[in-house]
Amino acid sequence: MAAQVPLTEVETQPGPNRPNVAIVQGFIGSLMMWMGSLGVGWLSLASAELRRNPVIIWLRFEPAGAVLSVLLLALGGMLLIRAWLRLGQRLNGWSDDTRPHLMRAIVAWTIPLAAALPLFSRDVFAYIAQGQVMVAKLNPYVDGYSQISNYLQIGADDLWAQSPTPYGPVFLWIEEGIVRVTGGHPDTSIILFRVVALIGVALCVYFVPKLATLHSINANRALWLTVANPLFLINFVASIHNDSLMIGLALAGLYCAATKRPVVGILLITLSVGIKPITLIFLPFVGLMWAGRGASWPRRFLYWFLTAGLSLGILWIMGVVNTFGFGWVGALSTPGSVWIWYAPVGFIGLVIATLGNAVGLNGWDIANVFHTLARLASLVIIALQIFRGDHSRLVRRLAIAFAAVVVLSPMIQSWYVVWLIPLFAVTGIRDDWQVKFLYFTVAFFMVYAISDQLDIFPYFDFSLMMARQVAAVVALGFALYLVFVDRSTKILFRRRYRPLAPGQLH
Repeated sequence: MAAQVPLTEVETQPGPNRPNVAIVQGFIGSLMMWMGSLGVGWLSLASAELRRNPVIIWLRFEPAGAVLSVLLLALGGMLLIRAWLRLGQRLNGWSDDTRPHLMRAIVAWTIPLAAALPLFSRDVFAYIAQGQVMVAKLNPYVDGYSQISNYLQIGADDLWAQSPTPYGPVFLWIEEGIVRVTGGHPDTSIILFRVVALIGVALCVYFVPKLATLHSINANRALWLTVANPLFLINFVASIHNDSLMIGLALAGLYCAATKRPVVGILLITLSVGIKPITLIFLPFVGLMWAGRGASWPRRFLYWFLTAGLSLGILWIMGVVNTFGFGWVGALSTPGSVWIWYAPVGFIGLVIATLGNAVGLNGWDIANVFHTLARLASLVIIALQIFRGDHSRLVRRLAIAFAAVVVLSPMIQSWYVVWLIPLFAVTGIRDDWQVKFLYFTVAFFMVYAISDQLDIFPYFDFSLMMARQVAAVVALGFALYLVFVDRSTKILFRRRYRPLAPGQLH
């Protein structure tokens, strides 16, 4: 007979148990974020129609409206996290009949964010500016969008205005196509870029459960960890990052390769590389899938060669067609030339630089050496995962290799973390420290996003710094409430918490 589990250590509700309560709560949170975006989301100076809207005028250009917008955004984002956690509890057991509830949650939480002004990132405005670079017949791997007249009116960040684009040829064509269709009008372009992002979301919805099933992992739980995840939704829907399509195509290619359609898989992953070249890391593992279980070393090298040849051949053809060749290779360092304090390597580099400067040395030169060593360490880990390990764990080995690239970089953005979640979810995230680490990661990046990039009108007393402080206090306070006070969610963060197994549900 199974041992009795203390009721204080488990969730005692059967599943699914009134999941619509959590779904509605998440919808309200998402709706609050939509409303907040009207006041502090990113709005182009060229968006004349929206800037004349009376509601937007009050929310953006009156201090009371700006304060309300910040509060709505902060509370809505954290409420969405609570809804996600509660949905996982209410669907405890993850039986087959939980899938419709998950799909309703994903749709309900996505719709308001899909209608929001861009949140937490201005990258979509850079996409528009880069599309104008393409339309102007300039080389985006040489010419930054500062070459475009009035690019600041578009809303693009001046920080990257003179930098070459880090994107591949496929996304350049998407940028050019959208700008040609819209004439470069920011509001219409944003709608089309969001459609592209939603295509990536749809690919993840379709292929995450399939990949999980291949690994004997509960497909519904993997879908909840990945696509219903607020971190996924804010980065791929609210922020409109092209990483959505990148990872969606990569997962599709991975599934095809794992189900004995390697050529189709390589084609899809190559299209993903054509969005952002970081998914080149998938190719060696796909080559091993193609070679098959128990393949000899000569056979493995043969299929690595065939995989690389096929993918690079397609990319070469793309380079010939757009006349830019492999120009994106030299631009790969564009987003990686900076550091951030919360990245482990970035933080240690900061400490090294500070200590070095304190003793009269050039601290940042030493820190840059450390950053380089960390990148070399990531290459060693990648090589170990490629050359060593069980064939049945190829996707897990890929996840570890990909994680090494992210974790050992001095710059980690929240969407980099979202690259990793599907790969770990489909190969198994345990209900112990692993899922707790994910909870804390989601909460941290939500708090950081809410308090980071806010579009605050600069000419009234409620300053950007004050807005960030208010957002941070509200979001962090809500996060602490979820961990230590909320009777429904604090149990998730207990050291010995385990959810009920399906056989224990009553």
